Amino acid sequence: MDKRKYNGGHSTKGFAGRPKKSEEMALIEKLNPLEDEGLKQLREGVERGEFRYVQLFFQYYYGKPTERREVNISQEQPIFNFEY
Repeated sequence: MDKRKYNGGHSTKGFAGRPKKSEEMALIEKLNPLEDEGLKQLREGVERGEFRYVQLFFQYYYGKPTERREVNISQEQPIFNFEY
């Protein structure tokens, strides 16, 4: 035995990972009757030109844009500072 249970770390029992498929399906079933109203409100918000509605529409239609960050390092800094 490699005694992995003594390594520490976090437990994956119960709360880790995605929600259960049955929970997702139950939520979808609850929201199904509101789908038409939700789309109507989205349409009205986009027609009014409100930014949040337009942003939400494009994120669902084209997907969320990838986030990129440009990092410029002007001078190297030591990771460890050894002073005697």
